Amino acid sequence: MSSVKAYAAKTADTPLAPFHLDRREPGPDDVQIDILYCGVCHSDLHTARNEWHNTLYPAVPGHEIVGRVTAVGNAVSKFKVGDLAGVGCMVDSCGHCSSCHEGDEQYCENGFTGTYNGPVFGGENTFGGYSQRIVVKESFVLKISHDEKDLASVAPLLCAGITTYSPLRHWNVGPGMTVGIVGLGGLGHMGVKLAHAMGAHVVLFTTSPGKAEDAKRLGADEICISKDPEQMAKQANRFDFILNTVAAPHDINAFLQLLKRDGTMTLVGAPETPHPSPEVFSLIFKRRSLAGSLIGGIAETQEMLDFCAKHGIGSDIEVIPMDYINTAYERMLKSDVKYRFVIDMATLK
Repeated sequence: MSSVKAYAAKTADTPLAPFHLDRREPGPDDVQIDILYCGVCHSDLHTARNEWHNTLYPAVPGHEIVGRVTAVGNAVSKFKVGDLAGVGCMVDSCGHCSSCHEGDEQYCENGFTGTYNGPVFGGENTFGGYSQRIVVKESFVLKISHDEKDLASVAPLLCAGITTYSPLRHWNVGPGMTVGIVGLGGLGHMGVKLAHAMGAHVVLFTTSPGKAEDAKRLGADEICISKDPEQMAKQANRFDFILNTVAAPHDINAFLQLLKRDGTMTLVGAPETPHPSPEVFSLIFKRRSLAGSLIGGIAETQEMLDFCAKHGIGSDIEVIPMDYINTAYERMLKSDVKYRFVIDMATLK
């Protein structure tokens, strides 16, 4: 075991503070990574403050990890010392259920192991990317092919990127389709970029008229102010697919009515309290679907990273020092960031 510096929440109501944790020495199948950048996800805040009522303390958040390989086990074949590598939301799964066999480890029927806060169905705690170093089995490590100068903007792709890419890919978004993205935050801005790169006609739905210019810069073809009934009425029965990224409870019927026959709206935002129930008639009269999506499997996450490297896509970020994290959490609650915070881990003292 080796001791590494980190930042941790000790309880739900205390700020994150310096912490030391032990990392295992690399085993035969392990890759050791010195962390260069770690993105800040809203899930980090939920976990640190026990808002999902499942936090294991001490909690070391961070599952948007980019770094450099510093050691590999003797059975590792895909990575060598000096390579750039990434780690997303998972570091293990059962490996033998149907979901794992089909490359959908995120839906592991026995519960994947989170990069932090341990296995989904309970078990030993795991510690995430708000730390100097991490050791992960090779099959859950990802290759990074972006330019080194872009590494900070790559980090949020490991969660925000794959959370939006996976449903766009699953529902076959591409040229000739009209796609709506609801919300222009950490997830929504990635949804706009990715849907645009996939060749769709992209419409951003936002409650903030001031976000229109930014949305167009990111790749939106149109902007609809969702609190304006006239603008919403003009969008009825138009969309093949809508990706709803909003993490606050809201009336989803207003968006279901915008879908064409056989259209789908997929939810990726996780509100603290449930959305109001959808009207059944909005679904049955147009054979519309309301769906949900998690992250992606390891193979799909690698596909997403390669797609983003090919198209020059990264997240829009604000780089912060480690000791700014508690302030960043408060700003994140106010949506006061465009559009993801990323920690420069060289500042971890």
